Amino acid sequence: MREVVVLGTASMAPTRARAHNSVAVRWDDQLILFDPGEGTQRGCILGGVSIAKATAICITHFHGDHCLGLPGVIQRRSHESASGPSPLAELPIVHPADGRPYLERLRTASIFHDASNIVPVGVEAAGDVLELGDHTLRAEPLEHRDTTFGYRIDEPDGWTAVPARLAHYGIEGPAVGRLIRTGSIETPHGTVGREQVCDRRPGQSLAFVMDTVPCEGAERLADGVDLLIMESTYLHAEVDLARRYKHTTARQAGELAAAAGVRRLLLTHFSARYPDSAVFAEEASAYHSDVVAADELAAIAVPPRRRSS
Repeated sequence: MREVVVLGTASMAPTRARAHNSVAVRWDDQLILFDPGEGTQRGCILGGVSIAKATAICITHFHGDHCLGLPGVIQRRSHESASGPSPLAELPIVHPADGRPYLERLRTASIFHDASNIVPVGVEAAGDVLELGDHTLRAEPLEHRDTTFGYRIDEPDGWTAVPARLAHYGIEGPAVGRLIRTGSIETPHGTVGREQVCDRRPGQSLAFVMDTVPCEGAERLADGVDLLIMESTYLHAEVDLARRYKHTTARQAGELAAAAGVRRLLLTHFSARYPDSAVFAEEASAYHSDVVAADELAAIAVPPRRRSS
């Protein structure tokens, strides 16, 4: 399963209909929480997301709407571990390195027995920061009012066996998996290489870009991704306001997604001045063909895998 569960869509101020911006990404055996704003713990309950199963948390920056839900997430994880058969695995929290004091304050915001097994991972510059199973988590700096990083998950390219080619060389059963794993096997027809019977299978990718003006870091994160989760705090009529507070408009998000070759654009982090989130998708759709405006507790699928080549 590869999907995004939207736990909140508000920007600075939550509303009656919107919790602080927060998402959970289900990616095979990984569960990554991005920017756990206020209300994340309850959003996980309503959205069917098990906090105890989280494998990483990523924080773009330490403005309150992107991290005030973290104490509840950590404490719930600790509480759930108390009834488990064994200690919880380590949980990396990826964050801007210069925000470590804020992370420590959030971790110790109230009295509780901390059995969460948190491991802080401070980010200081662009680059790969974490391995998530077979996948890589990369960070890029964004341009906001304080130190901010966006994140990207990349799956390595794989191989898809072509049945007709396998049959031609008489390869079947466990030999198929062995060939894909090792790169070649011996057959009655001699040595057969993986590239002779397989097509390249492009890996999938996802990017999370919050609280920034359009910038090179956002472009690098978005480059060719299957799903881009991006802020669109304002409509373009308020572009001057967006520039002042260093945010992105829906139009700018659509333009960036189109230029970067993004397959699906998921918009979130909406200003409270817009009660109807559909207006963001309408504006961005003039520039990109596959745009979704996030709704609370919606599950948004990563687009199907690209065809092998």
